[in-house]
Amino acid sequence: MSDSDSNGVLSQRAGVGGPRLWVLLRLNRWVFSAAVLAIVFTVLVACSLLGLTPLRTIVEQHNGTFWIFSGFIGAIITGTSIVVTINQLVLSQELGAVGEQRDRMQDAMDFRQDVEEQLAEEDVTPPEPAAFLYELVDGVEEEANDLEETVTGDHGDELEEKIADYVDDIVENAQVVKDDLENAQFGTFDVIWNALNFNYSRKIYDAREIRAKHGQELSDDADDELDDMIVNLKFFGPAREHFKTLYFQWELINLSRALLYVSVPALAAMALLLMYIDGQALPGSVLGIDNLVWVTSAGFVVGISPFVVFTVYILRIATVAKRTLAMGPFILRESERDEDLG
Repeated sequence: MSDSDSNGVLSQRAGVGGPRLWVLLRLNRWVFSAAVLAIVFTVLVACSLLGLTPLRTIVEQHNGTFWIFSGFIGAIITGTSIVVTINQLVLSQELGAVGEQRDRMQDAMDFRQDVEEQLAEEDVTPPEPAAFLYELVDGVEEEANDLEETVTGDHGDELEEKIADYVDDIVENAQVVKDDLENAQFGTFDVIWNALNFNYSRKIYDAREIRAKHGQELSDDADDELDDMIVNLKFFGPAREHFKTLYFQWELINLSRALLYVSVPALAAMALLLMYIDGQALPGSVLGIDNLVWVTSAGFVVGISPFVVFTVYILRIATVAKRTLAMGPFILRESERDEDLG
């Protein structure tokens, strides 16, 4: 087992990409949007100090504000309409006849009952996504400890050492995920983040590898414990995918609302700038920078704000989707590739 996979925590598996993942996934979307807009505003204002053609000259001679802001009107209306329409198409999958809804309900109940039968200590699994994932991870951890107890003392040193390393990896990863899931609430990104942190695909692969290479050495009890752990890990995959799908729908709703909140003020700002700002407006300067530069830069930032909000939401959805493309014992990222693969 490679060092990069000895701990399943997502940020550690990402290596130097940890800060990048924190920005893409963990950073509040409104803070992220504000940071991007602040950078754009700073660059626009700073460019006025480079000795280029003064903005006031461009506005007076070429009606610059019209060319800058008129395009935003159509772009904001069209873009917002398209995003909201796409969102409605995605959410339309939730609509259906009573028979379809009943089948979905039955499938969900069957899955819960299968999990409850596998987790002998759970008569009824929790309804909250975070608590449900917690019980699944806890079940894997318990099976791992039972496996180590069963193997210890009755098998060869090489196999016992390999099982011990495997169990240590599971327990360490499970403890981190369980600690974070205790206070996680669905609707925030915490549940999905911790679901991503539990690298169940690698654990399924390692368990199957142990069985393939040491199957003849495993006792019947140890083989049963290993099989139970694989079953628990296989439950985690569909559960994570289900909650990921629900989160995507939740996030798309938030995106639509955010765009509607931002688009109306942006349209109003564009109208004000087109109607009342020309080359004679706002004479004077602040901090050595023409007032027209301050206002035009702020107006441009307001105009692109719907696009920036859309971008930062889609970045998180796309990042999660990329990291969960394969369900089951498939490992797509090079950082999780074992030395003996390929």
